[in-house]
Amino acid sequence: MSVRHALLGLLAQKPRHGYELRVAFEAVVGGDENWDVKPAQIYTTLDRLQEAGLVTRLSDLGQGDEPSRRVYALTRPGRENLHAWFAAAVETQHQRDEFFVKLMVALFSGEGNPERILQTQRNHIYQEMHSLTALRDSYDLRQELAQILLMDKAIMHLEADLRWMDITEMRIEAIKGQAFPEPEIRPRGRPKKTQKAE
Repeated sequence: MSVRHALLGLLAQKPRHGYELRVAFEAVVGGDENWDVKPAQIYTTLDRLQEAGLVTRLSDLGQGDEPSRRVYALTRPGRENLHAWFAAAVETQHQRDEFFVKLMVALFSGEGNPERILQTQRNHIYQEMHSLTALRDSYDLRQELAQILLMDKAIMHLEADLRWMDITEMRIEAIKGQAFPEPEIRPRGRPKKTQKAE
């Protein structure tokens, strides 16, 4: 998820200062244990959004003895950018999977035990599923449905990972029999000049 677009969406609701945006973001994602965004990232993102003309900084507001805070509001281009994000599909990152790379390197290098790697990961996924299920079940269905939906999505992804691992385990021997994909090595530098025929 794009943090910048999440901030635009939160500012579409009402003008907010940086700390308020961070707290609202954590509420949307179900807490910092699901997605920990640092204050520095919030303020850096706000600065970039302001430079791009997507948000504007209102006058600093301070209450009582509190120091003044920079309050931001969404601009018309910011709202258009947010709507464009809503209208576009989200790219998945399933092809950039560290576990898949680890397993393939173990297979092709001969240095790792693929079966043990699969079992270690499977055990980890079961523990993660147990934790997420307990967390999901602790939420109040009447007030925290958004967090329950997020946990359901995460659990379903883990279930899909387990199914993929079962299929992969059945195909390990076939993969071992295949040649490692060797890249084509291209010469470096500029191509040699050919002499013109006289």
